[in-house]
Amino acid sequence: MKILLTGAAGFIGSHLTEHLLSMGHTVIGYDNFDNQYDPVRKHINIHFLTTHPNFTFIQNDIRDQASLTDVLRQYRCDTVVHLAARTGVRDSVREPALCIDVNVNGTLSLLEAMRLTKVRRLVMASSSSVYGNSSAVPFREDDDANLPLSPYAMSKRSAELLAHTYHHLHGFDVACLRFFTVYGPRQRPEMAISRFTEKMYGGQPITIYGDGSTSRNYTYIYDTIMGISRSINHLKGFDLLNIGGSGAVKLSELVGIIEQAVGRKAVIDWQPNQPGDVTLTSADLHRANNRIGYLPSVQIEEGISRFVSWYRQTVLCS
Repeated sequence: MKILLTGAAGFIGSHLTEHLLSMGHTVIGYDNFDNQYDPVRKHINIHFLTTHPNFTFIQNDIRDQASLTDVLRQYRCDTVVHLAARTGVRDSVREPALCIDVNVNGTLSLLEAMRLTKVRRLVMASSSSVYGNSSAVPFREDDDANLPLSPYAMSKRSAELLAHTYHHLHGFDVACLRFFTVYGPRQRPEMAISRFTEKMYGGQPITIYGDGSTSRNYTYIYDTIMGISRSINHLKGFDLLNIGGSGAVKLSELVGIIEQAVGRKAVIDWQPNQPGDVTLTSADLHRANNRIGYLPSVQIEEGISRFVSWYRQTVLCS
């Protein structure tokens, strides 16, 4: 396949690029190196891939429809994987207009470029945040997802609806993948596991919002990449799929697992709950298993151990 991958230099995107190239695909990476976190990290993410004969990288913004159209046409792409986004619930509360512009208008720009070039295969990243504070646990893809708690959640749900519109009007094959807190090597620095690990090694307090009872379904990067890869191979019609880990973990338990891997006790700075945060995410994976054969394989203890080992060798020793 010839795959246009937006957000190719990010955490998930760089891992996916590496995997797709290893499977023999041609990848056209597309990323604008925005400043939501240090762009140097993104350059490092893909630097070792830039000499691969089947990889081409283009630096630009997904809101540039003309550029996307030219890229799809020039490289004769047959599939698009759309990961580029303005990420994070708290950042979206601070900058809602930017979040919605990138995530909604950027997705529309991509869909229009695909329509104009007759590319009809799309796998795109959504988020577990679309479920809000659903009382139905675990979260199923056919649950109501119309009460978002943050601009980020709203933008991701809006992108899903846009994709469905293009499926209906123009015959796109679409899989919207609802990711559940992805972690592992190269994870974004503002995310809890990265931040906690950094603070513990530095002997600094970690900030916990709430009483530590909130729970998340954490998904190791390998499992997420397998979910995306399987979705590409089984792409047909329109689908919403949860791509999550094997179960929900309380924040207080997560801290304990990281403490054990790091070998240090955390000093905790307790703060009130943050606006837009949900209390629980929990993935029902039956549909993903039935449709694409997805099952997570990395348990949280093993995943944290791998992440901390990578952090120790790559970040602390750099």
